[in-house]
Amino acid sequence: MGMATETQFHVLAVDDSLIDRKLIEKLLKTSSYQVTTVDSGTKALEFLGLHEDDQSNPNTSSVFPNNHQEVEVNLIITDYCMPGMTGYDLLRKIKESSSLRNIPVVIMSSENVPSRINRCLEEGAEEFFLKPVRLSDVNRLKPHIMKTKLKDHVIISTDQKQENEEEDDDDESGKPVLQSQEEHQQRQQQQHQQQQQQHHHQHSNSNKRKAMEEGLSPDRTRPRYNGVTTVV
Repeated sequence: MGMATETQFHVLAVDDSLIDRKLIEKLLKTSSYQVTTVDSGTKALEFLGLHEDDQSNPNTSSVFPNNHQEVEVNLIITDYCMPGMTGYDLLRKIKESSSLRNIPVVIMSSENVPSRINRCLEEGAEEFFLKPVRLSDVNRLKPHIMKTKLKDHVIISTDQKQENEEEDDDDESGKPVLQSQEEHQQRQQQQHQQQQQQHHHQHSNSNKRKAMEEGLSPDRTRPRYNGVTTVV
């Protein structure tokens, strides 16, 4: 499996023909890809962590224990005509998986059958190569990998942006509540002050009226008493 570096992309190659597997592995490594090869669609799914429930081949043992948990697969290239599970079947299972559907899949075949090619492309295959695969074909793989990487980056960025917006909305939704509470307290204080002023004003008016009544009473009675005294 060549030396893995941070800039290498990992390709899973699936073909039941040993000669074709060796050829595609050599071309991929020449193009600086990290390569894993398997001879069936079932083993490909096992490597990817998507185990089959079909027990029609009980002698098949697990040859990739826990590898799928540690190795990221950036692209899958698979032969179309394989016994058991065809390349088309493998393509469909990958696209039906929520965890694998974003991995680019390329189909290769020695038979040029337009209906077969169209069916694979409609199901989600990125390319359909005719064998023998050439280096020029392998050079067409990287754009598909980069497109998927960019798409994943956009999705992650969009998710983060939505989370940030939701947090901002939560913060802003709390501000009017705090503001209304402050306004409510201010209104209560104003009402209390107004009530105190009104009470003070009423108390002052009451004192004035009382003082006026007390001041007028002697004035009103004094001349009457004087008059009476004078007459007597």
